[in-house]
Amino acid sequence: MAEAKLFLDAKQSLAEGPFWREETEELYWVDINGQSIHIYNTKTNEKREIPVDQKVGAAILKKDGGMILALENGIYETDSELKAKVLLHSPETDRPSNRFNDGKADPYGRIWAGTMPAKGSDYKGAFYRMELDQTLTRVIDGIGNSNGLAWSPDHKYFYYIDTPTGEVQCFDYDGETGEISNPRIAVSFKDGKPDGMTIDEEGKLWIAHYGGSKVSRWNPATGERLEDVHLPVSQVTSCTFGGPERKTLYITTARQNLTEEDLEKQPLAGGIFVYETDVVGAPSYRFGK
Repeated sequence: MAEAKLFLDAKQSLAEGPFWREETEELYWVDINGQSIHIYNTKTNEKREIPVDQKVGAAILKKDGGMILALENGIYETDSELKAKVLLHSPETDRPSNRFNDGKADPYGRIWAGTMPAKGSDYKGAFYRMELDQTLTRVIDGIGNSNGLAWSPDHKYFYYIDTPTGEVQCFDYDGETGEISNPRIAVSFKDGKPDGMTIDEEGKLWIAHYGGSKVSRWNPATGERLEDVHLPVSQVTSCTFGGPERKTLYITTARQNLTEEDLEKQPLAGGIFVYETDVVGAPSYRFGK
């Protein structure tokens, strides 16, 4: 049975959005509830934490330095130390209970990020695309919990998770324009809720099971599950590829809403885990030209 190993006993409330910075061999991730960005240097074992003044759904590096942040109330641009934040977009002032959740840059340098209601299960979230010139478009409305994103290695397809649907959707993707079209179901989930995801260079999806204690690998062309990677914690949130050859799968987890009894059974909840694969994964793309 394939099992992920503990990498860092981080005890995060809601670790999410792992991002691999290749040139420094650093792993970035966010703790949404902890309102913080975390950076771990895998060469020196140095760990840094940068506090943020609100819940942070995603931190995406820019090609020219600094970061784009998908925060509780909008999308911000900032320097690498968060000394100066500039609000670029606050598109949901009419939906005050929503917050931004997962987000990534695509292979062409655009930002994609979506929202979710803070409480309840209403489909009141939305999914957005921010162009290189920072104009924002609402691409999909009526989202329950905007989550995992991935682009196929040939850049022809875009995969997207709206968690409450229990499905991964596949869209045709036009890299030149950023348009997505022709949605269809690529994967249907049965155990746990589909959360964050990544893709490998064979075009297979790696999907975190929130409440399902695993990451699974899928063929999106057939909907077939190929592999399960088990974790000793229930709330598995996201994953990304890193390491010198980009074959190490880094996996984030959460401990929010777990009872004392739950935590006795899964003391490593909220940790960062690793699994060594035999495939090369997609890089963490950056915003900008």
